[in-house]
Amino acid sequence: MLPERSPVLVGIGQVRGNRDRTVAGAREPLRLLADAVQAAAADARGTRMLRELDAISLTHTASWAYDDLPRLLADRLAAEPTRRESAPVGGHQPAALLDAAAARIAAGETRIELVAGAEAAASTAVLDRAGVDPGADLGWTTDPGGPAPIGPDDLGSPAMLAAGIALPRRFYPMVDTALGHALGESPAETMAAGAAVFAALSGVAAENEYAWNPLVRNASEVASVRPENRMICEPYPLAMNAMPLVDQAAALLVTSVEAAREHGVPEDRMVHVWGGAGAADTADVLRRADLAGSPALCSTFDRALAAAGLAADELDLVDVYCCFPVVPRLAARYLGLPLEATAGATGGHSAFGGPLSSYTLHSLAACAHRIRAGARTALVHANGGYLTRQHAVVLAAEPHVDGYVGDPVPHDAAEPGPRLVDAAGEVTVEAATVEYDRDGHPAQAYLIALTDDGDRIAGCTAEGDAASARTLTLFPDGPAGEPGDAVVGRRVRVTRVGERIQVDPAP
Repeated sequence: MLPERSPVLVGIGQVRGNRDRTVAGAREPLRLLADAVQAAAADARGTRMLRELDAISLTHTASWAYDDLPRLLADRLAAEPTRRESAPVGGHQPAALLDAAAARIAAGETRIELVAGAEAAASTAVLDRAGVDPGADLGWTTDPGGPAPIGPDDLGSPAMLAAGIALPRRFYPMVDTALGHALGESPAETMAAGAAVFAALSGVAAENEYAWNPLVRNASEVASVRPENRMICEPYPLAMNAMPLVDQAAALLVTSVEAAREHGVPEDRMVHVWGGAGAADTADVLRRADLAGSPALCSTFDRALAAAGLAADELDLVDVYCCFPVVPRLAARYLGLPLEATAGATGGHSAFGGPLSSYTLHSLAACAHRIRAGARTALVHANGGYLTRQHAVVLAAEPHVDGYVGDPVPHDAAEPGPRLVDAAGEVTVEAATVEYDRDGHPAQAYLIALTDDGDRIAGCTAEGDAASARTLTLFPDGPAGEPGDAVVGRRVRVTRVGERIQVDPAP
């Protein structure tokens, strides 16, 4: 690769809007996006670069529907890119899009690209409660407008939907119960580990001017169940959950070194994109080999670091995607780092905010700023789906000796898992959680278990089935009490009742 084609980040823009959640402060995602792009152009010391864009790549926007958001943005920028892309749903997409853009630049296919994304979920929620029509009353774009549809395929497989686990707030805590069992942890230890990393993330968010909840919390505050921090799905109270109701946008201008110099970008403002790697696991989580791990995450880290020629403990900064505590727990364990070392520069979905598919754009922006401030290298990790798709990118203050060394095409890391069956009877719990209502009462329980033949079953109880919840709960004295014994590994009896299950202790 020619040195002048080395890909660099030269423009970084971020926007936080309507944190006060007012009708008057509501701006549609397109406007937030345009503001972030203008901020990125200003950061790159000029807007002329926008008119020379070769490509626009946008993450999926869920809070408002657009027929062709890249075209609308290009029109606002008076740009005529030959490539326009709007990515599907996925938290891994920002890292994947940046890696792909860097690969094109390194190959000489493009010189200047924009990677960006925006959400306005806080504003759409406020407007809905106020009875305000964003299109008719505020002039938001109406082609087609309205909330972007989320199809069943975006939520999960038919088997996941039938078992009730096709929601992140249910799936991720179930993985943490499986991981805790694999590590020999008590539920209290699992919960304490999650609280520790989310407390560390709150401190990071407090230093990030674009954070939605820049309030420092200690581990006790994160873990303590009380009315303002109610239990959602065991073992995660509200403070250990993602916060998607935010208005945030981010934009990254990535160019070749040659184009950056032509546009007058100083050398010390260039953040080099060494490249990254991605991998995907089985989309249907019920057919995975191991619910306590992520082969896609392992493959992604292995290949990204090997290509960069770095070990994890040589990195100055590691920013791991953190929608729920189990993701940084898995990453820290695999990388051999202390859990708090994965807190990075962004702040996590609970404290910084979780603008769905565009969150990692903010991570890339935050890490790029840290590199400009003196850090040498950063590993930025992104997670999509249900630990389904992973991508990581290495950023650096200096060019890699071999130029761009990324592998942007994701690898298939899926491993065959147990057979999924509709059996009942005595089984061994593999993962479980109990979901609570807003009044703090158990609402429903979710179970994945193994039969004595090694097959897997899954299901959810009827709403209000308190007896089943008592069988699977981690909190025998209620969610405000201390966690009790582990549920994973426990023998239980499952009875099929229509489309639901009933769970009782095994005799």
